[in-house]
Amino acid sequence: MNWIIEKLKMLKYVEITASWLFANAKGRDAKTFVKGPQFASYPEPTIQITSPDCGASPATLSPEYIAGGDGRLPSLEWNTVPGVKQWILICEDVDAPLPNPICHGLYLGISKDKLSVTTSDFKPENEKSTRLNGGFHYGTSRIWIPPRPLLNHGIHRYFFDIIALSEPLDEKLAASKPTREQLAKEIDGKILGWGRWIGQCERVWK
Repeated sequence: MNWIIEKLKMLKYVEITASWLFANAKGRDAKTFVKGPQFASYPEPTIQITSPDCGASPATLSPEYIAGGDGRLPSLEWNTVPGVKQWILICEDVDAPLPNPICHGLYLGISKDKLSVTTSDFKPENEKSTRLNGGFHYGTSRIWIPPRPLLNHGIHRYFFDIIALSEPLDEKLAASKPTREQLAKEIDGKILGWGRWIGQCERVWK
């Protein structure tokens, strides 16, 4: 048992060292999904989005929403826009010490009539499908990666961006776990606007 405790402590030291080395490697806001050329006509958010659970943006994520806790997705709700045929939702950590934001979740094929999501919406319908209980698909290798900032790296911001599309995505594409890059190409010329809610948290070694 002692060796396990020592190993965990050593891993913490490694993590804190990485936080110190990459203290200034944050703020990848300019490289988020909605800053791609496809969004040239919508440089700023046009859709209101908030979280009934966590409050208005920016909101502090309590332990139940981060790794080590329940790792739940915050509930979200947004207003509609004229002509919308489908929605996309993406969550990115813009303060991870990497060249680009980390994609924590990508959800596509959300019905035009669905203007909110809750934790239960993100449970899989079955083990063999990418379709979730909310009636939409997830597009990353995992359904959801709970926030887990580096220890002592300060506050990390998690951008939850909702995107309105003028045309629905091809169902086969939606079910195929498309990458962030594949999806960006597919929605070019189909964007009607977007909105952002920010949840933030940090991990401190006490």
